[in-house]
Amino acid sequence: MALQTQMLRRNVKEAKAKFWWNSLCSSFSTVPSPIDSPPQLPPFDYQPKPYKGPSADEILQKRKKFLGPSLFYYYQKPLNIVEGKMQYLFDENGRRYLDAFAGIVTVSCGHCHPQILNAIMEQSKLLQHATTIYLNHTIGDFAETLAAKMPGNLKVVYFVNSGSEANELAMLMARLYSGNLEMISLRNSYHGGSSGTIGLTALNTWKYSIPQGEIHHVINPDPYRGIFGSDPTGYAKDVQDHIDYGTSGKVAGFISETIQGVGGAVELAPGYLKLVYDIVRKAGGVCIADEVQTGFGRTGSHYWGFETQGVIPDIVTMAKGIGNGLPLGAVVTTPEIAQVMAQKIQFNTFGGNPVCSAGGLEVLRVIDQEKRQEHCAAVGSHLIGRLRELQRSHDIIGDVRGRGLMVGIELVTDRKEKTPAKAETAILFEKLKELGILVGKGGIHGNVFRIKPPMCFTKDDADCLVDALDYSMSKL
Repeated sequence: MALQTQMLRRNVKEAKAKFWWNSLCSSFSTVPSPIDSPPQLPPFDYQPKPYKGPSADEILQKRKKFLGPSLFYYYQKPLNIVEGKMQYLFDENGRRYLDAFAGIVTVSCGHCHPQILNAIMEQSKLLQHATTIYLNHTIGDFAETLAAKMPGNLKVVYFVNSGSEANELAMLMARLYSGNLEMISLRNSYHGGSSGTIGLTALNTWKYSIPQGEIHHVINPDPYRGIFGSDPTGYAKDVQDHIDYGTSGKVAGFISETIQGVGGAVELAPGYLKLVYDIVRKAGGVCIADEVQTGFGRTGSHYWGFETQGVIPDIVTMAKGIGNGLPLGAVVTTPEIAQVMAQKIQFNTFGGNPVCSAGGLEVLRVIDQEKRQEHCAAVGSHLIGRLRELQRSHDIIGDVRGRGLMVGIELVTDRKEKTPAKAETAILFEKLKELGILVGKGGIHGNVFRIKPPMCFTKDDADCLVDALDYSMSKL
């Protein structure tokens, strides 16, 4: 009799739980049901070439022996990536992966895009290198096309090889033009790893104990974690306070990303840059937009990230997506600011070399021809919408943010306290790889998934990614 009573109570309890679940689902009709089976990658008509090179273990041993110990790799068992095609990567066994991180936001048009490859190879057959001491049409054609993409009087282009180099040059320009020394950047920012740009970067994981230069790091206008929420005025006042109390009253410049990349896809509070640009210019400084990750239509709504804030900078830096994988960067500024560089010889051996210029020019053409900005807007809107639906189902998702195909998913163990879900993020990171999905990680606590794929990423790819997240989170 006691056993029958116990079974009856359990059945009633299960019936109540089932009723509660059904009621919840009917109340939130947009909440997706959990994925029961592992999602499959969308079909892709491409067969990778057979790989005959060394194994992942052999490469790892060679890397440990001959490359610097500061290098790190993703995953407990690192991937040996041997081939790429558009938004997909292939390992040594021919397994396909959906690349949702684009070589750290670098592959803009797609891995081994045939049109870009052809431009690079054709130029390589003619002339690989000459430097700017001789004339060659490729660098001029590239600069002209790039300058045409810029607003206002941003018409003078300097080509370099990386984002760090671009930001070094921009800081030099700001100091020479303004006659002042002190720079302002945001906390949680990343502007490079060179000895100069380490000072601008404000994440301790990327900074060595060396002199940082005359740099002030102001409060980050983070709508999710910031002390003033989405209100830009309090954050802007902090900039003014730094100038009033921490400088002579004059500064060289202010630099910021519009959506912080390494910091975890943090989009600045709306209206922030307008307020700050006015404050900085009144203090004699110039305003620098770091477009290394946000440029070239990735945000969908605009070609340049700074346009989302309704401002025109004095200097714009760019790299990564400008070359679709080529070592290429650029600084674009006004003729007035550029003139200060003529005081001495300013030269870059590889900046704008013929092969990189031909490839970079073709990148700009492909972005236009394939309407990648519009594509980012459409696919990004679909992706963010699905992620916000997923957020309703999984409490671990604290925030979904970003624009276009520059998206962040911040994971927390407590939505109220916003406690970073460090361990859970690491587990999900591995699970996604097992499902064939490669994402990035960011934020100072490493608890933000960075979704920044090649801009040929499709809605089917987005659905696969979200389904993989749903499946993995359901298994936690």
